[in-house]
This record gives sequence, structure tokens and C-alpha cells, in this order.
Amino acid sequence: MLYQRSSALFEAAKKVIPGGVNSPVRAFKSVGGKPVFVEKAKGAYLHDVDGNRLIDYISSWGPMILGHAKEEVINAIAQQAKKGTSYGMPTALETEIAELVVSLVPNIDKVRFVNSGTEACMSAVRLARGYTHREKIIKFAGCYHGHSDAFLIQAGSGAITFGAPNSPGVTQGTAKDTLLGDYNDLASVEAVFQQYPDEVAAIIIEPVAGNMGCIPPEPGFLEGLRTLCDQYGALLIFDEVMTGFRLGLGGAQERLGVNADIATYGKVVGGGLPVGAFAARTEIMQELAPDGPVYQAGTLSGNPLAMIAGLTTLQLLQANKELFTRLDGKTLQLHEGMKTLINEKGIPHQFNRFGSMLSLHFTEEKVTDFASACHADNELFKSYFHGMLERGVYLPPSAFESYFLNDALTAEDIAFTLEAFQDWLKTI
Repeated sequence: MLYQRSSALFEAAKKVIPGGVNSPVRAFKSVGGKPVFVEKAKGAYLHDVDGNRLIDYISSWGPMILGHAKEEVINAIAQQAKKGTSYGMPTALETEIAELVVSLVPNIDKVRFVNSGTEACMSAVRLARGYTHREKIIKFAGCYHGHSDAFLIQAGSGAITFGAPNSPGVTQGTAKDTLLGDYNDLASVEAVFQQYPDEVAAIIIEPVAGNMGCIPPEPGFLEGLRTLCDQYGALLIFDEVMTGFRLGLGGAQERLGVNADIATYGKVVGGGLPVGAFAARTEIMQELAPDGPVYQAGTLSGNPLAMIAGLTTLQLLQANKELFTRLDGKTLQLHEGMKTLINEKGIPHQFNRFGSMLSLHFTEEKVTDFASACHADNELFKSYFHGMLERGVYLPPSAFESYFLNDALTAEDIAFTLEAFQDWLKTI
């Protein structure tokens, strides 16, 4: 495939945008080469500026669970846009989607909408600190909760890809209040609590990690975190920006059967528009301004375009609950097909899958945390990524990202993907 126009656009972008992109992973630093510029998308397909059609396995990093340009969602946005795009005042839409979210997700009473997953996680931590009157948080090496200062301590995803897990600009004062545990290692968390028994406000975690590749929790891990939080008087925050309304209508809390004290959302809850949210029980949420002293605000929070896109998406998911089973089945089909082919080739590998999230790591070692994810063969991943791209399949341009499948993918799309994978394997 030719990418002459994409290359020209990238060179032009670098003159006026840092690195030529507005989010680092898009720059292809981890895989080499120049990024593909998209012109449009529909269903399961991306159409780039050079006229190539690509099967999409990132789904805009999760939100396009229904597929791109879903007619009902686009029509709802268009109708709302005719009424105005921003008011800075309350609308009935905000209440309607909040009522739906509260009805779908276990263990929450109230929800506050914001503008991004970063903002949601940042606000959730502030709320936890205000509620507990403590300052320290525990996060996990390789988990990414946005680019707020408190989270850029051994961050995952783009921070790993970009080569700066500990970003310059994060102060030592901020860093000292962020304590690290190892994902799927309960003993590492217990050791932190033993060292700071009365200082930890909250644990924040991706219940199914998606920023060091897809890494599911080991049996008992999340349950153990819940017990430790109860024992030491800390709150448990689930970052469900990726998993919320993707693993099921009730997200990871429902699917895994573990209750969080605060949950954060993004991606699907906005139907592809910029939005985030955080939610909790009334006793916690009442600490939030204007009811309580913990301040959070945003001019575009509850933006009507984002609210109608999210509301329409959630209503479609609620009306088609079998979608989650169907999507899990498609992911399993892709996983098993690829596994059969790579086993025939004898290449060391590990697949991780949970629901409609999937990742392939080129390593013999089981991938259960950040350290084991880093042991994979990134040079082989580069060949894999570009080999699939040349054959019409768009994968995450980083070994530290999860695939996100969408419901518009057909059996023919998966068969095409497996044929492309088999063809690439012949080159190894």
C-alpha cells in the first residue's frame, strides 16, 4: 500500500504540532515509520487519505463499540447540533443519561460528567482524598489513568511507548504521594499498606488492564484489593474508561463481581465524542461541589453533543444486550484462529483476552504485569504491525495497547484478518 499523502501530511503536521500528533502513540514511535492519516470511517473500516481501506481493530481506542458512524448516533448528534452545540447551562439530557448510567452500573448512586478519561480519574482521586482526608494513592506499574501528574509514575500505554514512564514536569512532591504496586501481585500492595497504614486514600486500578496490552486480573486479585481497602480504610477506584460498557452494561464491576467505591468512565459512555465521568455512592459524591467542599468544574462538562451521543449509544447497547456475547465470540474466533496459525509456525507468544479486548505478546513468559509485558520481542512486533498494515489490517501501533473489537466486524473481516496474519507469518 502507498502512503504518500499520509507522509506529506505528517511532515506538514510536525511543523505546527509537537511530534506531528496530538497524542504520542499516534506517532508510530514504537513501531517505526510514519502514521496513517484517516479521511473517514464507517462500520468496521478506516479509509485513509491515500485511498486505502483498513479493517479497524482499535475502534478509536475503545469507544466505537457499535462501529464507526453508527447511523442512529450520527442522526442524534446532527439533530442536537441544530439546537446548539454548547450552552454552559444544565440540560435535561444530562439527567437522562445520568439516570441510565446509574440504572446500569452496580454500586453507584450519582455520576458527574466531565470531558475526558484523564479528567475523570484526576477528579476521582481528588474526591477520594477529600472523602478520606488522606493524601497518598496506590497505582500499579504499567497502568495508565491519563496524563495528570499523580498518574505519570510508571505509567503505561503512550508513556511507555514514548519512552518516558516518569515524565519530566512531575514534581517530587507529587511523586511522593503516588505509591506503586505490581499488577496481579497482592503482596506488593499489602506491603505498601503496611508501610503507610493510615495515609492511603485510595487504590486506583484498571480492573482489566489495557495499557500494557490486555492483562486480565488473576483470580482473587481484585477481591484481595477490596479486602485491603476495607481493612485499611481506603477507597477502591476502578478506572473503567476502557472497560465500562464494553465488558457489559455494568462494566467490570458487574462482570467480575467486585464492587469499587468510585468508578471512572470514558470511551463508550460518550459514543465517540470527548467525554468522561466518575460515579460513586451518595455518601461519597455528596462531598463534591456544590454539595460539598471538593471542587471540580468544567465549562464543557455535560456538553449536549457528547450527552446525546453517549445516551444514544447506551440505549442501543441496552436494547441489544446480546451484542456483548456476540462481540466476545468474535474476539474468541480471532484469538483461536491466530493461535492456531502461530502455533504452526512455532513462534514464542502469549495471547491475553478478556471480553472484546485482546493482545498478542511475542514472548514465552506469561504476561501478567508490566515487567513481563516489557520482556516481549518488540522488534518482532514492529514487523507484525507493519506486515498487517500492508495487508489491510490496522492494529494498535504499540505492543503496550489492547485491541478493541467492534460489533460491525463480520465473519468475512475476521477471515480476511486471519489470512493476512498467515501471509505475514510466511515472511518470518
